[in-house]
Amino acid sequence: MGAPRQLQLADRLSHLGTETAFAVSKAASQWASAGNEVFPFHLGDIDLATPRNIVDAMQAAIDAGYTGYCAGAGIEPLRAALAHDIGLARGLHFESNNIAVQPGGKPVITKFIQTLMNPGDGVLFPSPGYPIYESQVEYFGGTPLPYGYSMTPTGFEIDLDRIEEEAPKARLLIYNNLQNPLGCESSREEMERIAEIAVEHNLWVLSDEAYFEMRYSGTSTSIASLPGMGERTVILYTFSKRFAMTGWRLGCAAGPVPVIEAISKLNTNDESCTTHFVQHAGVAALNDPSGAAPLLDELRRRRDATASALAEVPGVEFAVPEATFYLFPRVAEAMDRVGHTNVGEFATAALQSTGMSFCTRHHFGRPLPGEDDKFIRLAYSGIGADRIERGLQRFAEWIDKGT
Repeated sequence: MGAPRQLQLADRLSHLGTETAFAVSKAASQWASAGNEVFPFHLGDIDLATPRNIVDAMQAAIDAGYTGYCAGAGIEPLRAALAHDIGLARGLHFESNNIAVQPGGKPVITKFIQTLMNPGDGVLFPSPGYPIYESQVEYFGGTPLPYGYSMTPTGFEIDLDRIEEEAPKARLLIYNNLQNPLGCESSREEMERIAEIAVEHNLWVLSDEAYFEMRYSGTSTSIASLPGMGERTVILYTFSKRFAMTGWRLGCAAGPVPVIEAISKLNTNDESCTTHFVQHAGVAALNDPSGAAPLLDELRRRRDATASALAEVPGVEFAVPEATFYLFPRVAEAMDRVGHTNVGEFATAALQSTGMSFCTRHHFGRPLPGEDDKFIRLAYSGIGADRIERGLQRFAEWIDKGT
């Protein structure tokens, strides 16, 4: 008998990406375990407590025996509460059958692509952007059509010319207003133009609205509320940011009934259902969302502390966002001061020299041809204001000292 054949993994896994921010987190943990102080700006997690009424509702649901299976699309009280909450905030009318509950917001990305993209179809998505967009498009055999941004004095603007150029090749468009990692939001004119392109080219749209409620001034607008968009848009909603529930894994897809029915069928195939007692906690969160306000107040304090301290760092350019919990500064001149030309090497040197841990542009999709990639992302959701100030002071001193 010959030697047994080596067992092989599926070829498609070569197209599966990941969130490399977790590798940055691992490096920071290793640095801290060696006795060094670390200032964790790398992960968009929240170190604040979930509001008490939500925790109590979860425990009550467990005590009441809601620990078994439930409907794949979600329990009716939660679907109804989500339909009301999402619709009211966006000027839309949703019923329960427009809602498919999910174990977090991330599965909405995958199931949107599985439901609406055929192999070879083009998908427009932002870059820099949430890296799972690129990963899932490529994993399921789509044609990636990334579009970029340009920096302005007030934030970032989408490359609309790129979207218009690539739209005839596309079937799907992923749009993330209140954007991770940039922290930016579209002007009304920019959003309206994107909607016009989607309607003109008959595109399905995923509107990633994970940060819809995470804003410090003004009012959020959903692209789904614009003319011609309701019938082609799936909204990604998550409890993770609004209620400090990142590890609870609760969210939903909201959109046209045929798409929601297909996504619900995928739920049954993938995970059977979202955790039953967690869904009851979600009902409590939406029935009494008052606990979200103190969370947002604290994040505003951290945003202000980050912006104020970052302004003292030599060679850094940035705009102060009114939403999300990220800043995305350009650090080209700062890198020059400390003798670095590679932004990844700059990040490693910053960790080892100052304890500052952060992601770079390269953690958010592949840079586009000719793109200026000398940007870093600072997430202030997992670090208090006093440590924000101390970490950025060390960072400023390191940059100021130079090589």
